[in-house]
Amino acid sequence: MNEFKMKRLGVIMEPEPWNIQEAGGILNPAAVRGMDGQLYLFPRIVAKDNYSRISIARVKFNKVGDPVGVERLGIALEPEADYEKRPNGGGGCEDPRISYVEPLEHYIMTYTAFSPDGPRIALAQSKDLFHWERLGLATYMPYGDIEFNGINNKDACLFPIAVPSPHGHKCLGMLHRPLFPGTSPEEKIHQPWDCEIDCNRESIWLSYCHMHPERGESWYPEFTSHRPMAFPMSAWEMLKIGAGTPPVLTKFGWMFLYHGVKEGVRSTKDKKQLCYSTGLMILSEKDPCTIIYRSPQPILKPELPEEQIGVVDDVVFPTGIDCRHDLGTPNRFDVYFGMADYRIGVARLDLPDALP
Repeated sequence: MNEFKMKRLGVIMEPEPWNIQEAGGILNPAAVRGMDGQLYLFPRIVAKDNYSRISIARVKFNKVGDPVGVERLGIALEPEADYEKRPNGGGGCEDPRISYVEPLEHYIMTYTAFSPDGPRIALAQSKDLFHWERLGLATYMPYGDIEFNGINNKDACLFPIAVPSPHGHKCLGMLHRPLFPGTSPEEKIHQPWDCEIDCNRESIWLSYCHMHPERGESWYPEFTSHRPMAFPMSAWEMLKIGAGTPPVLTKFGWMFLYHGVKEGVRSTKDKKQLCYSTGLMILSEKDPCTIIYRSPQPILKPELPEEQIGVVDDVVFPTGIDCRHDLGTPNRFDVYFGMADYRIGVARLDLPDALP
């Protein structure tokens, strides 16, 4: 049977000892190709008191094309807007994902803005990856009696092209993970292991945004036509799942990696500990709300010391993906992921000949 497997290529970034902006870790990067063909990472860098910025780095490759290091290029975003700041001087721009959205002819960054109200999905756009314009917080129309505005939300990423909505309209699609009260892993870990799952409240959601660039209309990130797409199913992801890398179109359909959370082996009655692993989904190209394949077991889990010991132990957290068209290998993808919330690793994913 063909299977999806990942091969670790090594640590690509870790904090510089003298850099106070990185004292709390460097993690969870977006990865995207620039117009120059170069690969750029946008890591979250953490200073004292969990104050987070989003930096820029250019990836360096060895002779065979494997990523081996980076050149730091500065800061892309740091807390400036009210929705990114906290009254005590803290705040954050965290965990970005970036897609070049063809209908908008812009790079669009989704990131977590950490404000006094909690984590929210914010968006920014750029023509060149170096100058970013904030678009504000994502807003949502209600879904029946479910209200998304005012709810903690993370793990958002965008499709790079327009996808069909449930009503057949070509729209901007966004995966996201609203954290309704009681559904965070820190809350669920104290519940019975066999507690009933409410798939409307514990899911990765797919929401749609209408856009009409051909009419010359400005684009505003308001999302509607929501669909709960995937909820926890297997033991390794029972506490929470969340979108990881932005969807990329493959020979099988739309592929994205996601994270699943379970209780860790070192968890005790007095001190609960979580374990973050990585799974993979394939979505239908014609109907991206339809899951064609979902990995029954993790394709990457914390096994190395760098993944098991850090700011948060036992974490592999995929956020960036790069298709290696530059090497003439369209079935190879390099995946960039946070390691124990302190450093960044990269692993190689090769598509099998057929879906398992």
